[in-house]
Amino acid sequence: MGARARSAEDKARRSQDLLAAAESVALELGGIRFVTIAAVTERAGLHRTGVRRYYENKEELLLELAERGWGQWRDAVKKETGVRGDISPIEVAGVLVTTIAGLPVFCDLLTHVAMRLEGDVDIERARRYKTNATAAHDELVATLVAAGSMNTGQIKTLVATTISLAASLWQVSHPTPTLAALYEQVPEWGHIALDFESRLALIVQATALGLTQIAPEKAAGPPHA
Repeated sequence: MGARARSAEDKARRSQDLLAAAESVALELGGIRFVTIAAVTERAGLHRTGVRRYYENKEELLLELAERGWGQWRDAVKKETGVRGDISPIEVAGVLVTTIAGLPVFCDLLTHVAMRLEGDVDIERARRYKTNATAAHDELVATLVAAGSMNTGQIKTLVATTISLAASLWQVSHPTPTLAALYEQVPEWGHIALDFESRLALIVQATALGLTQIAPEKAAGPPHA
């Protein structure tokens, strides 16, 4: 193996180390908002200035972590459905919820991607994220259409609902230290806010059932959706 090939392998391995470190830091500290380059490079065993060899900035690192999350979600849905057929709308909702809830950092990143990460990288990096995320999304949709009784338009709408809810509910269920202290003082507020997966499941299941009760062309949403 030539020196160039080894160098490419080393770079790919180090990039994966940085992604794993960023995910680990986010899980340990309670969210993406607490991730810093210093913490990531220390966790990965890399000098802080060395990260520029792999990523231009923290935003590019986190965007790649989100891109990887799309692939992980697609793969989890494929594994969950397996060779099953004729999955009911409730079961489709269950697959979407359990698989995305099993990727907490991805749920967190979905908010940050929309708010700033896509806009804080250059256009070619944003294009690559959109291309790969869209491909994973479309494959996930096709998997659920093939396994269940819902059509493509219904599944696309259900996936969009799951993404939006998972992103927003994750933020609410992982409050800042100030809100966490407030919820300790007023437990009923905390009970409502911290009930992530069961609340997500209830709304996604209700949406799945609702989509089967309206005309297919309406369930598909607008043409650009």
